[in-house]
Amino acid sequence: MDKKLIKKMVKNCFLQYSPGVEEAVTLSEEEFEMMYSKISQMKMREPNVDLYEIVHDVVYDFLIN
Repeated sequence: MDKKLIKKMVKNCFLQYSPGVEEAVTLSEEEFEMMYSKISQMKMREPNVDLYEIVHDVVYDFLIN
């Protein structure tokens, strides 16, 4: 999967969860790599699930934990 695309999707998802707060999107590279890994694994396990849904699920899990 394209990391740039995933990174942009994650950033946009964060903005949706905290509108108007651009600073809330700052993730460390380690945090992004962890999220990217989860997204990749989920997409491999469930190839028919839309990538958009997977990204939202992972970001939501990250925010509530």
